[in-house]
Amino acid sequence: MTDDRPVVFQGEPGAFSEEAVIAFFGEDRERAAVPTWRSVFDAVADGAAPAGVIAIESSLAGTIRETYDLLAEYHDRWIRIVGEVGVPVRLALVALPGQRLDAIERVYSHGQALVQADEFLRSRPWEVMTTYNTAGAARTIAERHEPRAAAVASPRVAELYGLEILASDIQAGDDNRTRFAVVALADAPTPASRVATNGARTTLVFAVRNVPGSLHRCLGAFAARGVNLSSLESRPTKQARWEYVFWVDADAAVDDPGCAAALDDLRAETEMVRIAGSYPRAADA
Repeated sequence: MTDDRPVVFQGEPGAFSEEAVIAFFGEDRERAAVPTWRSVFDAVADGAAPAGVIAIESSLAGTIRETYDLLAEYHDRWIRIVGEVGVPVRLALVALPGQRLDAIERVYSHGQALVQADEFLRSRPWEVMTTYNTAGAARTIAERHEPRAAAVASPRVAELYGLEILASDIQAGDDNRTRFAVVALADAPTPASRVATNGARTTLVFAVRNVPGSLHRCLGAFAARGVNLSSLESRPTKQARWEYVFWVDADAAVDDPGCAAALDDLRAETEMVRIAGSYPRAADA
């Protein structure tokens, strides 16, 4: 039986997170926009959606730290990463039809997009303001019929909201991408993906003991077993001042013998280890 519940993403139609849903599940998959990253987790945890897509890392701006905090918070509600997809980030400056580039005074977008278009935005004395979503910024300008205003967003939002593109490819770099994680309940069927894969990835979090050399030994557990770590991120525990947990992406499946042995060594050295997901690694992420 086909699950007709929509896959959820944060933002508005036309957002890069919607592009991630399309890339992973296909154009025909039912999808629904929700206002926040937390809303994505809530929809999956409550059974309103079979899966959700969340941004986890930008190749230019770095990791999305809120995502890690939410993965930790919803671990006890059995939310796990079950897949990933990389989405190319092409940014355009969009505005109401008939607006001229030299007449723009205000530019709106999500903070991550503003960072990625910073070089272009600094070329003019615009007032730059942060909003909750790239596509949402474009939609707001369209609904308010706001003159002398523009949004930094995907070029596909222009057609969606009746806007015009004033400048194309304003993002920094030629290979700017955002990595999105697909989350679902741990006991749910693994969603079918249209993404090309290359091996496996395991995302986990651990808390070290407050003794000299503890982090070195934790990371060495993977090195000794020949398991590559492609990402390392520290986050506050939110339980005590100046105490941190460490998020790791290991380029191996959790049941790979080398990774499994490394995890056994890690558990002997740490106060806590949690697996956030073990899933196919996207070839383009």
